[in-house]
Amino acid sequence: MTIEGIDRSGKSTQARRLAETLGDEAVLVREPGGTPAGERIRELLKDPAIQLDARTEALLFAAARAELVASVIRPALDAGMVVISDRYLDSSLAYQGHARGLGEAEVRRINAWATADLEPDLTVLLRIDPAAAAARAGEGDRFEDEGLALQQRVADAYDQLAEANPRRWKEVNASGSADEVATAILRLVDDARVPA
Repeated sequence: MTIEGIDRSGKSTQARRLAETLGDEAVLVREPGGTPAGERIRELLKDPAIQLDARTEALLFAAARAELVASVIRPALDAGMVVISDRYLDSSLAYQGHARGLGEAEVRRINAWATADLEPDLTVLLRIDPAAAAARAGEGDRFEDEGLALQQRVADAYDQLAEANPRRWKEVNASGSADEVATAILRLVDDARVPA
């Protein structure tokens, strides 16, 4: 499963809390990162002193994702674990495909190859107003430094992605307390695990 949302929507906090709740059956990963190569790519992507073309950005995210899938996610799934990913493919579709204007189809194509078509069973979208998210404390990076306009474009892109696949995407109001959000996410995860 994946947790998606704009910057400072609470993804990392909620992914960690869910992993702690599920305990030994869960593996927590983050994007970009989660592997030695992925963490190096993360440093490059988040560095505000480095300017990157949108295509370069998309390819770096795909490279980090390919390594994470091959080294961590696929082995964990094969072992019967629940993988909780703090961002995944949909972040690239929202940020580079829509907000950066590369086109969803192009970004989806390179990531389908990078991940061998691995997609999540459940994606939780943490919905919050970009201005409210920006007011939250947190570590700044190259993406957050671009301001509210980028975050609004990303939020709009997430809306489109969720609307296109309502079976996989579930939304949670992220403006509540961390406990309220965690409870709502756990309810969605429990519902997804109940056989139909």
